[in-house]
Amino acid sequence: MTDWYMLTLVGKDQPGIVAKVTSALSGAGCNLGETSMIRLGDNFTVMMLVQSEAGESGLREALEPVLAALSLVLHIDAVQAGLHQRPVPDVRILVHGADRIGIVSRVTTLAAQAGLNILDLESDVGGGEADPIYILQIEGVAAQGVEAIQQALAPLQTDGVKVDVQPIETLIG
Repeated sequence: MTDWYMLTLVGKDQPGIVAKVTSALSGAGCNLGETSMIRLGDNFTVMMLVQSEAGESGLREALEPVLAALSLVLHIDAVQAGLHQRPVPDVRILVHGADRIGIVSRVTTLAAQAGLNILDLESDVGGGEADPIYILQIEGVAAQGVEAIQQALAPLQTDGVKVDVQPIETLIG
């Protein structure tokens, strides 16, 4: 098998999504590569690399009963898997600020200009409805060094956004 696909499934969160999706794929002879599955708001999203000889139509056919039963939406793209090639993050950025439009855009734009390649980004809204706090965590590779990211994001501090840039020490070997 050499055919890899990126599957994205989205639907209302409910018990059994992962079990039913992976069981259907396993039953169709599919091999899973890297996956990411997470609850966002009241929804659950699945992104996974799947190896299958059945092609896109075979994947849809294998998943159709699960999609119908759980009201999931499926999107499939043929991809090159690139397994075992994940870069190791060397920087973590933590951002907290009053929830408002543009925080993610400002942080990621400034960081990208300073050479950041984002590997993982998660965000949440904390606090209460009257005073929501936006929380953003990013891990990535700082091609121009952690100091360049720190300098690029420093101006956000004067705009009421708390930014903490930390090097990640990874022990490999």
